[in-house]
Amino acid sequence: MKAARFYGADQPLKIEDIPQPHPGPGEVLLAVKAAGLCGTDLHIAIEGTIPTAFQPITLGHEAAGVVAAVGDYSAVQLRNNLAELRNNLEWKVGDRAAAFPNIACGECYACASGREALCLNSRILGVQADGAFAEYLLVPARTLVRLPESIPFEVGAILTDAVSTAYHAVACRGSVQPGEAVVVVGCGGVGHHAVLWAKQRGAAPIIAVDVSAGALRRAQEVGADHVINPAEADVSKAVRALTDGAGADCALEFVGRAETVMTAMKCLKRGGRVVVVGVGPERVTLPPLQAFVGNELSLIASLGFHRADLEKIIGLVAAGEVDVSGSVSESVPLEGINEALRRLAERKGDAVRVVVRTAG
Repeated sequence: MKAARFYGADQPLKIEDIPQPHPGPGEVLLAVKAAGLCGTDLHIAIEGTIPTAFQPITLGHEAAGVVAAVGDYSAVQLRNNLAELRNNLEWKVGDRAAAFPNIACGECYACASGREALCLNSRILGVQADGAFAEYLLVPARTLVRLPESIPFEVGAILTDAVSTAYHAVACRGSVQPGEAVVVVGCGGVGHHAVLWAKQRGAAPIIAVDVSAGALRRAQEVGADHVINPAEADVSKAVRALTDGAGADCALEFVGRAETVMTAMKCLKRGGRVVVVGVGPERVTLPPLQAFVGNELSLIASLGFHRADLEKIIGLVAAGEVDVSGSVSESVPLEGINEALRRLAERKGDAVRVVVRTAG
């Protein structure tokens, strides 16, 4: 099969013919129809700031496709692993599916509580395991989630990270409620969808913050009531002016810099909360404790999402309660992946999400 293989940072991915994997017990082979390009892929392939478990490795962790093969069980395995058996029996060749990108162990306390993103033994597709920029993807059956016919594969692919990570931050960690004032700091691929989810949950006003005119325009298109460019205005002052002097109930940060986390905190009203999704090497400093405790502020981290989040989102999209079809900015063949990565790194093309098509 063909796959885009990563050999080292700032080197083009190599489109190579490699052996097609075969599913073992508890595994499913997915013929990949679409795979989303994510900021994580840029951090690995262009910047070299996220290490992979091995090289060469097939990148890509946003995948949707069709089940091509299902692994068999031996009689002993049938007796000893009934849970995995049930997962396997749920799938048959031809089923449409999206892949939860975190290969969780299913046994630790995090998995037992349904918080697979915090699994103690997890492997992320395209980081610690071969990923989705290939014609076929081998995954445990338990990672697959059914994808209804009404959802195109390109949309199904981006649901598995860009859309789900934003949902988890807004709905689960941020607990955004109708009528709450929400600020979204950083409106790229994930922050863009945070605006969409805040709108879907009835937040008002929704204030988008970004230095990119394109990102701010797109944020308005999916529900932002106001936009602020921090290069042109003091963000916290502008937010207070837009909230009758009170500030925001919730601010969500998607940049991953100490400066932008502090900006988000300065936007809060008393009792407000910041949800930090952005990841980076910088150390965040709290405000003076007199102000932090005195205003009863909350600083909350949000890591990825859980399988239940993805199932919920697929249901909402299938029911027409939220529309993310406009988030697929471009679709490219596997052979065009390097050019697409470079354009994303150089911020050319004003894209929300670029999806890679394979021949699987």
